[in-house]
Amino acid sequence: MPEGDNVYQAAQKMHAALAGKRLAASDFRVPAFATLDLVGWTVLEVVSRGKHLLHRLAPPDDTAAHDGAGRLSIHSHLSMEGSWQVYPPGQRWRKPAHTARAVLTAEDGVSAVGFSLGMLEVIPTAEEGGAVGHLGPDLLGPDWDAARAEANLRAQPGRAVGLALLDQRNLAGIGNIYRCEVCFLGRVHPATPVARVPDLAGMVAAAKRLLEANKARPRNTVGGFGPRNSTWVYGRAGQACLRCRTRIEHGTLAEPTPGTGALLGETRERDIWFCPSCQPLP
Repeated sequence: MPEGDNVYQAAQKMHAALAGKRLAASDFRVPAFATLDLVGWTVLEVVSRGKHLLHRLAPPDDTAAHDGAGRLSIHSHLSMEGSWQVYPPGQRWRKPAHTARAVLTAEDGVSAVGFSLGMLEVIPTAEEGGAVGHLGPDLLGPDWDAARAEANLRAQPGRAVGLALLDQRNLAGIGNIYRCEVCFLGRVHPATPVARVPDLAGMVAAAKRLLEANKARPRNTVGGFGPRNSTWVYGRAGQACLRCRTRIEHGTLAEPTPGTGALLGETRERDIWFCPSCQPLP
Protein backbone atom coordinates (compact mmCIF):
# COMPACT_ATOMS: atom_id res chain seq x y z
CA MET A 1 0.00 0.00 0.00
CA PRO A 2 1.35 3.47 -0.86
CA GLU A 3 2.35 5.39 2.25
CA GLY A 4 2.38 9.08 3.08
CA ASP A 5 5.57 9.87 1.19
CA ASN A 6 4.32 8.13 -1.99
CA VAL A 7 1.03 10.02 -1.89
CA TYR A 8 2.80 13.32 -1.20
CA GLN A 9 5.03 12.76 -4.24
CA ALA A 10 2.02 11.93 -6.42
CA ALA A 11 0.31 15.15 -5.35
CA GLN A 12 3.41 17.23 -6.01
CA LYS A 13 3.88 15.72 -9.46
CA MET A 14 0.28 16.29 -10.48
CA HIS A 15 0.27 19.80 -9.06
CA ALA A 16 3.31 20.67 -11.15
CA ALA A 17 1.65 19.21 -14.26
CA LEU A 18 -1.90 20.55 -13.87
CA ALA A 19 -2.13 23.52 -11.50
CA GLY A 20 -3.42 26.66 -13.19
CA LYS A 21 -4.58 24.80 -16.32
CA ARG A 22 -8.08 24.38 -17.72
CA LEU A 23 -9.35 20.88 -18.45
CA ALA A 24 -10.00 19.96 -22.07
CA ALA A 25 -11.49 16.60 -21.08
CA SER A 26 -12.52 14.64 -18.00
CA ASP A 27 -13.52 10.99 -17.80
CA PHE A 28 -14.74 9.40 -14.58
CA ARG A 29 -15.06 5.64 -14.96
CA VAL A 30 -17.15 4.98 -11.88
CA PRO A 31 -20.96 4.80 -12.03
CA ALA A 32 -21.68 7.62 -9.58
CA PHE A 33 -19.76 10.21 -11.63
CA ALA A 34 -19.77 8.73 -15.13
CA THR A 35 -21.79 11.65 -16.52
CA LEU A 36 -19.84 14.40 -14.76
CA ASP A 37 -18.16 16.77 -17.23
CA LEU A 38 -15.47 19.12 -15.95
CA VAL A 39 -14.38 20.54 -19.31
CA GLY A 40 -13.42 24.18 -18.85
CA TRP A 41 -12.79 23.82 -15.14
CA THR A 42 -9.41 25.00 -13.82
CA VAL A 43 -7.21 22.87 -11.59
CA LEU A 44 -6.30 25.13 -8.68
CA GLU A 45 -4.06 22.71 -6.81
CA VAL A 46 -3.43 19.06 -6.00
CA VAL A 47 -2.66 18.26 -2.37
CA SER A 48 -2.21 15.21 -0.20
CA ARG A 49 -3.81 14.64 3.18
CA GLY A 50 -2.19 11.63 4.77
CA LYS A 51 -2.91 8.86 2.27
CA HIS A 52 -5.71 10.81 0.57
CA LEU A 53 -5.47 12.99 -2.54
CA LEU A 54 -7.47 16.11 -3.35
CA HIS A 55 -7.65 17.78 -6.77
CA ARG A 56 -9.27 21.18 -6.19
CA LEU A 57 -11.00 22.78 -9.17
CA ALA A 58 -12.76 26.06 -9.98
CA PRO A 59 -15.68 26.31 -12.44
CA PRO A 60 -15.32 28.14 -15.78
CA ASP A 61 -16.88 31.29 -14.33
CA ASP A 62 -15.28 31.56 -10.92
CA THR A 63 -15.91 35.26 -10.38
CA ALA A 64 -18.74 34.52 -7.96
CA ALA A 65 -16.72 31.90 -6.13
CA HIS A 66 -14.04 34.07 -4.62
CA ASP A 67 -14.96 32.57 -1.26
CA GLY A 68 -14.72 29.02 -2.63
CA ALA A 69 -18.42 28.53 -3.30
CA GLY A 70 -19.11 26.37 -6.34
CA ARG A 71 -15.69 24.76 -6.40
CA LEU A 72 -15.23 21.00 -6.46
CA SER A 73 -12.65 18.54 -5.16
CA ILE A 74 -11.81 15.16 -6.64
CA HIS A 75 -11.16 13.02 -3.57
CA SER A 76 -9.30 9.74 -4.05
CA HIS A 77 -7.53 7.09 -2.03
CA LEU A 78 -5.01 4.71 -3.56
CA SER A 79 -5.79 1.81 -1.22
CA MET A 80 -3.60 -1.24 -1.91
CA GLU A 81 -2.87 -1.03 -5.64
CA GLY A 82 -3.92 2.41 -6.82
CA SER A 83 -1.77 5.07 -8.45
CA TRP A 84 -2.01 8.40 -10.24
CA GLN A 85 0.31 8.86 -13.22
CA VAL A 86 1.07 11.91 -15.37
CA TYR A 87 1.47 11.55 -19.14
CA PRO A 88 2.67 14.07 -21.73
CA PRO A 89 0.57 14.42 -24.90
CA GLY A 90 0.42 11.20 -26.90
CA GLN A 91 2.33 8.99 -24.49
CA ARG A 92 0.99 5.46 -24.09
CA TRP A 93 -0.31 4.50 -20.66
CA ARG A 94 1.90 2.18 -18.65
CA LYS A 95 -1.05 0.41 -17.03
CA PRO A 96 -4.04 -1.39 -18.62
CA ALA A 97 -6.77 0.98 -19.77
CA HIS A 98 -9.48 -1.07 -18.07
CA THR A 99 -7.95 -0.23 -14.67
CA ALA A 100 -8.27 3.54 -15.23
CA ARG A 101 -10.87 5.14 -12.97
CA ALA A 102 -10.30 8.83 -13.76
CA VAL A 103 -8.67 10.70 -16.63
CA LEU A 104 -8.05 14.45 -16.46
CA THR A 105 -6.63 16.07 -19.58
CA ALA A 106 -5.45 19.67 -19.62
CA GLU A 107 -5.69 22.00 -22.62
CA ASP A 108 -1.99 21.48 -23.34
CA GLY A 109 -2.56 17.72 -23.66
CA VAL A 110 -0.99 16.67 -20.37
CA SER A 111 -3.06 14.00 -18.64
CA ALA A 112 -3.31 12.64 -15.11
CA VAL A 113 -4.74 9.12 -14.93
CA GLY A 114 -5.88 7.39 -11.74
CA PHE A 115 -5.53 3.61 -11.95
CA SER A 116 -7.13 1.02 -9.63
CA LEU A 117 -8.17 3.70 -7.16
CA GLY A 118 -9.55 2.30 -3.95
CA MET A 119 -11.95 5.22 -3.63
CA LEU A 120 -12.99 8.05 -5.92
CA GLU A 121 -15.60 10.77 -5.40
CA VAL A 122 -16.24 14.36 -6.42
CA ILE A 123 -17.43 16.64 -3.62
CA PRO A 124 -17.83 20.37 -2.98
CA THR A 125 -14.50 21.73 -1.81
CA ALA A 126 -16.29 23.32 1.14
CA GLU A 127 -17.25 19.82 2.31
CA GLU A 128 -13.77 18.29 2.33
CA GLY A 129 -13.94 18.10 6.11
CA GLY A 130 -16.53 15.36 5.82
CA ALA A 131 -14.12 13.28 3.74
CA VAL A 132 -10.78 13.82 5.49
CA GLY A 133 -11.68 15.65 8.70
CA HIS A 134 -11.39 12.44 10.72
CA LEU A 135 -7.67 12.19 10.02
CA GLY A 136 -5.08 12.99 12.63
CA PRO A 137 -2.27 15.49 11.99
CA ASP A 138 -0.53 14.84 8.69
CA LEU A 139 3.15 13.93 9.05
CA LEU A 140 3.88 15.80 5.79
CA GLY A 141 1.20 18.45 6.02
CA PRO A 142 0.94 22.01 7.30
CA ASP A 143 -1.24 20.80 10.17
CA TRP A 144 1.48 18.58 11.64
CA ASP A 145 1.38 18.67 15.44
CA ALA A 146 3.60 16.16 17.20
CA ALA A 147 2.04 16.78 20.60
CA ARG A 148 -1.45 16.15 19.26
CA ALA A 149 -0.34 13.00 17.48
CA GLU A 150 1.19 11.66 20.70
CA ALA A 151 -1.95 12.55 22.67
CA ASN A 152 -4.08 10.71 20.10
CA LEU A 153 -1.94 7.60 20.51
CA ARG A 154 -2.09 7.77 24.30
CA ALA A 155 -5.89 7.98 24.23
CA GLN A 156 -5.92 4.17 23.91
CA PRO A 157 -3.17 3.12 26.33
CA GLY A 158 -3.90 -0.60 26.10
CA ARG A 159 -3.81 -0.80 22.31
CA ALA A 160 -0.79 -2.35 20.62
CA VAL A 161 1.46 0.46 19.41
CA GLY A 162 1.87 -1.32 16.08
CA LEU A 163 -1.87 -0.97 15.50
CA ALA A 164 -2.15 2.54 16.91
CA LEU A 165 0.53 3.84 14.55
CA LEU A 166 -1.42 2.57 11.54
CA ASP A 167 -4.64 4.25 12.68
CA GLN A 168 -4.88 7.34 10.47
CA ARG A 169 -7.13 8.99 13.05
CA ASN A 170 -4.10 9.26 15.33
CA LEU A 171 -1.59 10.54 12.80
CA ALA A 172 -1.86 10.43 9.03
CA GLY A 173 0.70 8.97 6.66
CA ILE A 174 2.22 5.89 8.31
CA GLY A 175 1.80 2.57 6.52
CA ASN A 176 3.14 -0.87 7.30
CA ILE A 177 6.71 -0.19 6.18
CA TYR A 178 7.13 2.87 8.37
CA ARG A 179 5.24 1.23 11.24
CA CYS A 180 7.69 -1.68 11.32
CA GLU A 181 10.74 0.52 10.89
CA VAL A 182 9.73 3.03 13.57
CA CYS A 183 9.10 0.21 16.05
CA PHE A 184 12.53 -1.23 15.30
CA LEU A 185 14.28 2.11 15.67
CA GLY A 186 12.54 2.57 19.03
CA ARG A 187 13.47 -0.99 20.12
CA VAL A 188 9.79 -1.66 20.73
CA HIS A 189 7.88 -4.80 19.76
CA PRO A 190 4.80 -3.83 17.70
CA ALA A 191 2.55 -5.68 20.18
CA THR A 192 3.69 -3.49 23.08
CA PRO A 193 0.76 -1.55 24.63
CA VAL A 194 1.01 2.18 24.01
CA ALA A 195 1.21 2.83 27.75
CA ARG A 196 4.36 0.69 28.00
CA VAL A 197 6.29 2.36 25.19
CA PRO A 198 9.24 4.07 26.92
CA ASP A 199 9.65 6.91 24.40
CA LEU A 200 6.47 7.40 22.42
CA ALA A 201 7.41 10.97 21.52
CA GLY A 202 10.68 9.66 20.10
CA MET A 203 8.82 7.18 17.88
CA VAL A 204 6.55 9.95 16.58
CA ALA A 205 9.60 12.11 15.88
CA ALA A 206 11.32 9.21 14.06
CA ALA A 207 8.28 8.72 11.84
CA LYS A 208 8.33 12.41 10.97
CA ARG A 209 12.06 12.30 10.13
CA LEU A 210 11.72 9.24 7.91
CA LEU A 211 8.82 10.55 5.86
CA GLU A 212 10.42 13.98 5.51
CA ALA A 213 13.67 12.37 4.31
CA ASN A 214 11.87 10.43 1.59
CA LYS A 215 9.11 12.78 0.48
CA ALA A 216 11.03 14.17 -2.49
CA ARG A 217 12.90 11.08 -3.71
CA PRO A 218 12.52 7.31 -4.02
CA ARG A 219 12.46 5.82 -0.55
CA ASN A 220 16.07 5.03 0.33
CA THR A 221 16.80 6.18 3.87
CA VAL A 222 14.73 3.80 5.99
CA GLY A 223 17.57 1.37 6.67
CA GLY A 224 20.38 3.42 5.23
CA PHE A 225 22.36 0.50 3.85
CA GLY A 226 21.74 0.81 0.12
CA PRO A 227 19.21 -0.88 -2.16
CA ARG A 228 19.84 -4.43 -0.95
CA ASN A 229 19.24 -3.43 2.66
CA SER A 230 16.74 -0.64 2.25
CA THR A 231 14.83 -1.54 5.42
CA TRP A 232 15.83 -2.58 8.90
CA VAL A 233 13.18 -5.27 9.36
CA TYR A 234 10.29 -4.88 6.93
CA GLY A 235 10.18 -7.79 4.47
CA ARG A 236 13.42 -9.30 5.83
CA ALA A 237 12.11 -12.42 7.61
CA GLY A 238 14.88 -14.97 8.07
CA GLN A 239 17.66 -12.49 7.36
CA ALA A 240 20.13 -11.24 9.93
CA CYS A 241 19.27 -8.13 11.92
CA LEU A 242 21.48 -5.29 10.73
CA ARG A 243 22.02 -4.26 14.34
CA CYS A 244 22.61 -7.52 16.26
CA ARG A 245 22.61 -10.31 13.61
CA THR A 246 19.63 -12.13 15.15
CA ARG A 247 17.23 -13.55 12.56
CA ILE A 248 14.35 -11.23 11.72
CA GLU A 249 10.92 -12.74 12.38
CA HIS A 250 7.57 -12.27 10.66
CA GLY A 251 4.25 -12.35 12.47
CA THR A 252 0.83 -10.73 12.59
CA LEU A 253 -1.15 -8.42 14.85
CA ALA A 254 -4.90 -8.84 15.00
CA GLU A 255 -7.69 -6.51 16.08
CA PRO A 256 -11.50 -6.60 15.74
CA THR A 257 -12.83 -5.33 12.44
CA PRO A 258 -15.00 -2.20 12.61
CA GLY A 259 -18.76 -2.55 12.60
CA THR A 260 -20.88 -5.66 12.98
CA GLY A 261 -17.98 -8.02 12.40
CA ALA A 262 -16.44 -6.99 15.69
CA LEU A 263 -19.53 -8.24 17.50
CA LEU A 264 -19.11 -11.61 15.80
CA GLY A 265 -15.50 -11.91 16.89
CA GLU A 266 -14.06 -11.28 13.43
CA THR A 267 -10.53 -9.91 13.32
CA ARG A 268 -8.22 -8.25 10.83
CA GLU A 269 -4.60 -9.36 10.79
CA ARG A 270 -1.69 -7.05 10.05
CA ASP A 271 1.74 -8.34 9.04
CA ILE A 272 4.69 -7.31 11.19
CA TRP A 273 8.44 -7.83 10.97
CA PHE A 274 10.69 -7.45 14.00
CA CYS A 275 13.96 -8.48 15.63
CA PRO A 276 13.23 -10.68 18.67
CA SER A 277 16.46 -9.53 20.32
CA CYS A 278 16.24 -5.80 19.69
CA GLN A 279 12.45 -5.79 20.16
CA PRO A 280 11.58 -8.35 22.83
CA LEU A 281 7.91 -9.20 23.21
CA PRO A 282 6.60 -7.53 26.37
